[in-house]
Amino acid sequence: MSDNNENLFSTALGELGGVLTRVDESRIDTACKLLAGAKQIVVYGCGREALQVKGFAMRLYHLGLPVSVVGDMTTPPLGQGDVFLVSSGPGETSTVLTLMRIAHDSGATNLLLTAQAESSAARQADFTLLIPAQTMANDQGSQKTSVLPMGSVFEGALFLLFEVMVLKLRELIDASPEAMRARHTNME
Repeated sequence: MSDNNENLFSTALGELGGVLTRVDESRIDTACKLLAGAKQIVVYGCGREALQVKGFAMRLYHLGLPVSVVGDMTTPPLGQGDVFLVSSGPGETSTVLTLMRIAHDSGATNLLLTAQAESSAARQADFTLLIPAQTMANDQGSQKTSVLPMGSVFEGALFLLFEVMVLKLRELIDASPEAMRARHTNME
């Protein structure tokens, strides 16, 4: 590997680590408790964030939690006692804002993951988990903080954050690695 590639990897990993060390661990714990206590969890994200959110939904299923993804035909209606987990790095996506309003109106709790604490989505959320990373809301000019393009730092941070949340949830609900593995699909 060339020195330039090693520098890029080192820089990108340093940026991800820097973002994740600034996420408030007590808020991660609270988000995990919200998920563990939910009657039903429904998740949503746009674009590449959706890929991370769907991966997390898969792990929530492996944990034995009742989870669905917006857009799947089997997604139930939300109601009282349910949690709508939504990711919106910039916090201004019209689809996210509409779905959050619907979830709120149905009595569900809106759990938002965002990089923008003052965004429209953050104002609608019942609970916000702030991930202080560059997104497409601030990837241009003097606001740019990452060597990675557009919202990649936020998206990468989501992956790692979700994996840590899985570990915390596993302990919180006392799910064994063997039980998780037994829920993995055999249709691959």
